[in-house]
Amino acid sequence: MSLTIGTVGHYRKKAGALAAAALLAATALLLPLGAQSVAHAGTAYYVSATGSDSNAGTGTGSAWKTLQKAANTAGPGDTVYVMGGTYNQKLKISASGSASGGYITFRNYANQTAIIDGAGLSVGDSEGLVEIGNASYVKIQGFEIRNYASSTRDKVPMGIYVYGSGNHIELRNNFVHDIKSTATVRSDLSGRDAHGIAVYGTNATAISDLVIDGNTLTNLVLGSSESLVVNGNVNGFAITNNLIHDNDNIGIDAIGFEGTAPSNDQARNGTISGNTVYNITSVNNPAYGKSLPNGSYAADGIYVDGGKDIVIERNYSYGNDIGIEMASEHAGKSTSNITVRSNVVYNNSYTGIAIGGYDTQRGSTTGCKIVNNTLYKNDTVGYEGGQLLVQFDTRNNVIENNILVASASGILIQNGYTQNTGNTVDYNLYFGPGGTSGSTWIWKTVSYGSFAAYKTGSGNEAHSLFADPLFVNAPAANFHLGAASPAINAGYADTAIIGTADIDGDARVSGSSVDIGADESA
Repeated sequence: MSLTIGTVGHYRKKAGALAAAALLAATALLLPLGAQSVAHAGTAYYVSATGSDSNAGTGTGSAWKTLQKAANTAGPGDTVYVMGGTYNQKLKISASGSASGGYITFRNYANQTAIIDGAGLSVGDSEGLVEIGNASYVKIQGFEIRNYASSTRDKVPMGIYVYGSGNHIELRNNFVHDIKSTATVRSDLSGRDAHGIAVYGTNATAISDLVIDGNTLTNLVLGSSESLVVNGNVNGFAITNNLIHDNDNIGIDAIGFEGTAPSNDQARNGTISGNTVYNITSVNNPAYGKSLPNGSYAADGIYVDGGKDIVIERNYSYGNDIGIEMASEHAGKSTSNITVRSNVVYNNSYTGIAIGGYDTQRGSTTGCKIVNNTLYKNDTVGYEGGQLLVQFDTRNNVIENNILVASASGILIQNGYTQNTGNTVDYNLYFGPGGTSGSTWIWKTVSYGSFAAYKTGSGNEAHSLFADPLFVNAPAANFHLGAASPAINAGYADTAIIGTADIDGDARVSGSSVDIGADESA
């Protein structure tokens, strides 16, 4: 098999002030969220498309007309109920709730569809149709947010934009779509950016205790930016149970080292869990140009670029350019201590999971763990990314208990760089349609045409297997283990990193040892 080692890689570009994201929150930091108590019931306010700002706003029959009237009035513990209808308005929230008084909550009323529609509204240099600026204890819940767009370079529309500093911010169950930049890119490919949901910690004090849960983001035209991003000084966040699909750049991103914050410029201490991300591709995105390495199959379903101390678990990532990636785009900087576990990653165009810089001018991936994932027939377009892509400058990472099933390319691991030190690769299960002699492992630029040769030559995989994992029904995307699967009880039960739950939320260990792959058999 002919491989062009050295050109295998991908191009990621982030332009403008809002280009990247850092996503994930440590469970320990988020525990207080569930324990928050509201000291008083607060006042219920109402907004209606047929209301009037001269009304009292305290009943459905005396509702205000504008969202901003409510934002300028509501205080700690108050809830603003937005009645069904279309609101061609912006919403800017700068007031805060409090720990003692409770959240300021904006939500749809009584299962009605409240639509915040940006059609025809102006877009500032970086502006959200809904914005939370330097505020704390705020909830945005249950809205359809749509049709906010710009065709002007460096005007960055966003569905929801959180910026500055603040804590206890929740974005739940919103439907964000048709947020678009259609600007013509410059010769350096800059000037075209948009976001579905963006959280930018721009101050020395972090944005913390952030929850982004249950949202749907689709039909976004993003240019160099991301569907959902946390960027800069964001410390303690959970991105959970979101559905993100059919967008032209990265699905979820947690970002550091872009100069977003004056200090602590890394998204950190987070979790990215229970999300489904699919059909994310930059193939027709003009912000990637037309003559880049590997076409433009460069958009990740889930990406950590410069973030640290993040857990990515129990997600489905499929039909994207890249399933999951941990890298740093900034030379001399590292993405570190990221745990990727119990995810199902399949049918992604370029590769399943990637680590390391995409070329020798990038940073490193250090101290990360890739454990108990199921990678199935990624590498579908002939760019030879394999199931696991090990790129430039990877150090002291652990790759264990994963199932890797090759696509027609036969490539299971692609490592086209020699800057690869201290990495542990073991207790994995490999399979390919061509059998062991029809499968390929590339390790530190050396290509091995059989599992035995790869084990001997690389020094990896002392306890790994090459065998059919015997999924229940892989063509139907059912990657549960059949009763006779050789993956059962064949993993290494390092309780410090494998977590407590499998892809379904079941106990991570149910037999004599942990199973290999995302599923733990009963």
